[in-house]
Amino acid sequence: MDEQPLRAWVAAYERAWRTPGTDILEQLFTTDATYQQSPYREPIRGLPAIARMWEAERVGPDEVFRMTSEPVAVDGDTAVVRVEVSYGDPVRQEYRDLWIIRFAEDGRCRAFEEWPFWPGTSYHPD
Repeated sequence: MDEQPLRAWVAAYERAWRTPGTDILEQLFTTDATYQQSPYREPIRGLPAIARMWEAERVGPDEVFRMTSEPVAVDGDTAVVRVEVSYGDPVRQEYRDLWIIRFAEDGRCRAFEEWPFWPGTSYHPD
């Protein structure tokens, strides 16, 4: 993995969040991928479970948000990306996030770990 494919994957992730349904997730995650929403939460395991979480977490594909991202590091099959997201217009929620992404040989994610931070908190409130 290098920076260009990483940037393409992050752009595809954002497009998937804006796309109805979850079929597109097959292009992003392996069948047995894990998705950890914060460092102390148990990972979600497998594409079907990730798809259920995806639909439960978002308002819908027409949700208004702005997302920026910047790769921090790429080493072999592992990458770290700094992400900022602002939801709504006017903004009703924002957060900064670090993503740790481990890729399979085919370029899909096999393990995704988030470290999200909201203004006024030092961790993701459950």
